[in-house]
Amino acid sequence: MPTVKTILEKHPNAKRESLIPILQDIQEACGYLSREVINQVAQHIDLPPAKIYGVATFYNQFRFQPLGRYHVMICRGTACHVKGSKKALDMVVKALGIQPGQTTRDGLFSLGVVACMGACGLAPVVNINGEFYAKVTPKKLSGIISEIRDKELINAKN
Repeated sequence: MPTVKTILEKHPNAKRESLIPILQDIQEACGYLSREVINQVAQHIDLPPAKIYGVATFYNQFRFQPLGRYHVMICRGTACHVKGSKKALDMVVKALGIQPGQTTRDGLFSLGVVACMGACGLAPVVNINGEFYAKVTPKKLSGIISEIRDKELINAKN
């Protein structure tokens, strides 16, 4: 896996126009953009860290915390919204104690929101680690989260 240093070395004399590809490469390698990484990129490109952070926060593809072992993605597209994805999102926020873009303290769950998953006929849709759950209600999603927690407790004991 490439390090931040090797990624930056692939972009010698980089300027602002190289920023997004550099950030994408780093996130792919590291999983997220830490404060330290933002500072390294800022120094490499000769821009203030606030500018780097400003660009990175503009695009929802960038994360600033590591993903949890279970990454819960809730679709908020029109069909999912109409079918109740906001209620499912509110339940997850309450159950996990995190907001979209955050990870639980134990590193088990992270939460994301996407504009559309392209599965409108199955609305509302939730994706957890690549597995799609269709016609999700808050109750159904609560059960899925409970099953994951139970599975992790059993695995921790073994």
